[in-house]
Amino acid sequence: MPYPDLLVQPMREDLVRLGFRELRTPDDVDDVLAGADEPVLVVVNSVCGCAAGAMRPAVALSLRGDVSPPVLTTVFAGQDVEATQKAREYFVGYPPSSPSVALIKDGQPVFMLERHRIEGRSAEEISSDLESAYKEHC
Repeated sequence: MPYPDLLVQPMREDLVRLGFRELRTPDDVDDVLAGADEPVLVVVNSVCGCAAGAMRPAVALSLRGDVSPPVLTTVFAGQDVEATQKAREYFVGYPPSSPSVALIKDGQPVFMLERHRIEGRSAEEISSDLESAYKEHC
């Protein structure tokens, strides 16, 4: 059963106000990722505490750097279930993880930040990892 809209709306807004496009359906995901010729950041948003305490703030910090992905997208695990599953099909070689952050280039993951690399770390540490990936792949 998906999480209620009222519960997740503030968590969605954390990314939407930064310019992220919500991918709510499998078709939305394919429309962006299947033919993307430029790097796409895909944030798998979540209600868990590490998403609020570290992942979402880290993503916001990372976008303040000199280099950032040209396309910013998000799916919400536990609510946009089918869209999240479709996005995970692009994360070849990585098990499902939420929250997580993927950088997709030419339909393939070139960087993946899984939950185990988010939990217990500060937003600044995570942001640094993201910024390094942007510099290398964007």
